[in-house]
Amino acid sequence: MKLHGLVGGRTEVCGPETTLRDAADAMLGAGVGSIAVIDGPRLTGILTERDLLRAAADGADPTDELVRDWMTVDPDVTSPESEVRDAAKWMLEIGYRHLPVMEDNELLGIVSIKDLLWVLLSDND
Repeated sequence: MKLHGLVGGRTEVCGPETTLRDAADAMLGAGVGSIAVIDGPRLTGILTERDLLRAAADGADPTDELVRDWMTVDPDVTSPESEVRDAAKWMLEIGYRHLPVMEDNELLGIVSIKDLLWVLLSDND
């Protein structure tokens, strides 16, 4: 199975000037572990649960601190034509839990390691 089968719905996004609290609220409301950071039409970063944890451990005030100061800048991305197994292997090797899927400079979605595990485990049933 290719990643295009896992993306294409609504992806949570925010701008780099969004506060950590607002980004965390959006993630919590959507039940996701990451949010894409968009500046104009361009993906400029990704904010994940790990980034929020790092900010909290550093004593950041979530009502004042901005996403741009804590996000992963210019994250690696993958194609919707990538195979689920290949994406899972790459994410495991690098240590990613969330990976943006893009085509022609357009964000199609973000896959999580959990998404990929569901597919891989269901293929074996």
